[in-house]
Amino acid sequence: MINRVTKMEEEKKKSDDVNSKWDACLDLTARRVVYSSLGGAFAGSPVTRWASIAFGAGLGIGSAYTDCSRAFDASSSSSTSAALVAPISTETSSYSVSQAEEE
Repeated sequence: MINRVTKMEEEKKKSDDVNSKWDACLDLTARRVVYSSLGGAFAGSPVTRWASIAFGAGLGIGSAYTDCSRAFDASSSSSTSAALVAPISTETSSYSVSQAEEE
């Protein structure tokens, strides 16, 4: 009986986790498309305004897709909001300033 309850609770947590990830991704996508489209509308000249809006919307969709795919590929132990908000860590080179001074 205990195993059934724990299995059901685990399945519910997994489905809640997926639902929260989808909600966060849809929210992120909507915000990025709107903001980047507005940026394109204000940045473009009257002649190229529609092209600037389309380019901005494409940037918004692309960046939202990238962040959402990272959120779904991340392990289930990490929180959804941290996966969507946290910046990407970049690797720094092992070549330090002290090594540069020696040469």
